Amino acid sequence: MDIVEEYDPATNTWGGMGARTPMPTARSGGGWTTYNGKIYVAGGEIQTRQMLGAFRALEAYDPSTNSWEILQSLPVPRHGVATAVLDGKIHFVSGKITSGGAPDVNLSTGSHDVYDPK
Repeated sequence: MDIVEEYDPATNTWGGMGARTPMPTARSGGGWTTYNGKIYVAGGEIQTRQMLGAFRALEAYDPSTNSWEILQSLPVPRHGVATAVLDGKIHFVSGKITSGGAPDVNLSTGSHDVYDPK
């Protein structure tokens, strides 16, 4: 999916972001975090009849400009990645290096990757 929804606590409802721009990489199973007013989305997976795979994609949405920026790719693909900010850097841990629909063989990553958004 390339759809991003927003929550309105005043009305306790979820909805589309109106004219907001869709994510550059449609995906499921990605990780996300917020930092300095931007939303960072990493990894994820694709499952079609022809393909099962995980993404190395890292993208940032800036609501002040209603635009997405494609950032440097993650070193390894990650489906189900845990994403968090610590000490001003974005950390990516865990996840499978292929789609969740792939046979359950040992395809998980134990690596810890860091992105510095500065």
